[in-house]
Amino acid sequence: MIPLSQPVRVLSLIPPMTQLNTPYPATAYLTGFLRSRGVHAAQADLALALVLALFSPAGLGELQQQAEALPRRRRSGQVDAFLAQFERYLATIVPVMRFLQGGDATLAHRICSRQFLPEGARFDSLAAYVDPDEPYGGDPLAWAFGALGLQDRARHLATLYLNDLADVVRDAVDPRFEFVRYAESLAQSQPTFEPLAQALAAPANLVDHMLQALTLATLAEHTPNVVLLSVPFPGAVYGAFRIAQTIKVHDPSIVTVLGGGFVNTELRELAEPRVFDYFDFVTLDAGERPLLALLDHLTGQRSAQRLVRTFSRNDAGEVRYIQFPEPDVPFAEVGTPTWDGLPLERYLSLLDMLNPMHRLWSDGRWNKLTVAHGCYWKKCSFCDVSLDYISRYETASATELVDRIERIVAETGQTGFHFVDEAAPPKMLRALAEELLRRGVMISWWGNVRFEKSFTPALCQLLAQSGCIAISGGLEVASDRLLKLMKKGVSVDQVARVTHAFTEAGILVHAYLMYGFPTQTVQDTVDALEYVRQLFEAGCIQSGFFHRFACTVHSPVGQHPEEYGVTLLPLPQGGFARNDIGFVDPSGVDHGALGTALNKALYNYMHGIGLEEDVRGWFDMRVPRPRVSRHFIAQALSDR
Repeated sequence: MIPLSQPVRVLSLIPPMTQLNTPYPATAYLTGFLRSRGVHAAQADLALALVLALFSPAGLGELQQQAEALPRRRRSGQVDAFLAQFERYLATIVPVMRFLQGGDATLAHRICSRQFLPEGARFDSLAAYVDPDEPYGGDPLAWAFGALGLQDRARHLATLYLNDLADVVRDAVDPRFEFVRYAESLAQSQPTFEPLAQALAAPANLVDHMLQALTLATLAEHTPNVVLLSVPFPGAVYGAFRIAQTIKVHDPSIVTVLGGGFVNTELRELAEPRVFDYFDFVTLDAGERPLLALLDHLTGQRSAQRLVRTFSRNDAGEVRYIQFPEPDVPFAEVGTPTWDGLPLERYLSLLDMLNPMHRLWSDGRWNKLTVAHGCYWKKCSFCDVSLDYISRYETASATELVDRIERIVAETGQTGFHFVDEAAPPKMLRALAEELLRRGVMISWWGNVRFEKSFTPALCQLLAQSGCIAISGGLEVASDRLLKLMKKGVSVDQVARVTHAFTEAGILVHAYLMYGFPTQTVQDTVDALEYVRQLFEAGCIQSGFFHRFACTVHSPVGQHPEEYGVTLLPLPQGGFARNDIGFVDPSGVDHGALGTALNKALYNYMHGIGLEEDVRGWFDMRVPRPRVSRHFIAQALSDR
């Protein structure tokens, strides 16, 4: 690599798709850190920019042309409905987007009239809530918003409207389009680069052309010579590569660098040379030290042999990994993230899920911050405990954390914080709460924890007084046998007491749930659902999400399968993504069929439906009676 001929100008980009309600924090962290080291650094969110361009009068006009060009036999019902109501969509798109950005609050009255917005198939779900025997007659949203709740009701309807339009984009332009999981299958646990390479070589569609134009406009605005693309999820990989492709065609001298959560978990054994047609360097784990080393290299102050945790392609076309032993930047010294340059007023507060806890992920502008790096527990057998983002546990003082919070509030004018730790340590949360109260700093915050006994009722009350509004944590399989096998360090009755303590303090609780763990039987699954039903019934949790267990190569299950009674399948050949690994569980349970029932039950529980019913009614197959006493959770709470 020839040293840069000009001073370093770094541009960090958020690729589509990540979040629409608040910036994904990676660029804010890197930009703040680089500026603290005297580097010229800027940032831009192309995920948000793409959505705003697509869902605009001009974007809808182009979408209409694409839809009309489809043969009639290939038009879906959503596309036909869009074309039939196009003039109404064109007239409403600007005010609706402005409303979802927090402007023009009085528009809520017209949206709630159900006469203002064109309504497509997404609105059909409202019919499920109509019960003429309930108060408010046949109002389908009265159970969620009552007679008032005007703003939230309108935002839910506006979100359905936006989802209708996203369906049209998917049916008429790009079948891979999603607001979060965009073209996810091209990257997630994809051992070969070929599907992604073919997609990148295919003719650009409307979405691709828009992203290309936005990329070029951003380059013209910031004139960088180094561009960083942080990819947190598989659903952001395609967008990142499209951006890098545009940059390399426009100006091959601009150095492109790939990093982020997806890279850190799935590309640790990267051997695919074609990746480097788009990116000059790929870095692993926390980005601060690799970036400092890379910038030194690009300015001629360090040889390529002294790069840190970095992949590159040599002159022979071979991928090489360079790891010069150099300590990471301590967590206490990474500086304060900055959102300077991101259009905070243009993010969209969406209301997909009516559950008051579940909505936090897509509703509201949250400053994302980390209380501690890594996980203080790092024992869970399903987790990537061998990787840096889990294994390297470091904290900063409560004083430093509150200093950062005050600086962020001063910059953004926003007092909502989402602490994005793997598991925020109780000791640090206590210290943070006490420091916030001591200084009189008024914020609202939520984050992820382990449901351990350290969270006493007194501590939960203290956290609530400091501004805690919600907590999420892993209950996982809701089976003491399996929780012990997982090395989770909690029991079901302990989780019940801890979550109840949070609820009593006025803090909403979300439970991460899992099914399909090695040796999990049908009986285990039915028992777990009964525990979950009782937790909802007792008011211990208000929200939850069931996900299917996936064995990863970096987890204890992946590294020591014999301890969990499973046999691993051979990893597919390829030099690209490698993370999830197939396995054979001798139990032979059809977890896919069970998962459908679990998610159906959970969705209803989150809306207060079916809590008194036998859990077996959710399953389409014959399943055994729960072995759990119907009063187990109530007894655990009374024993406290």
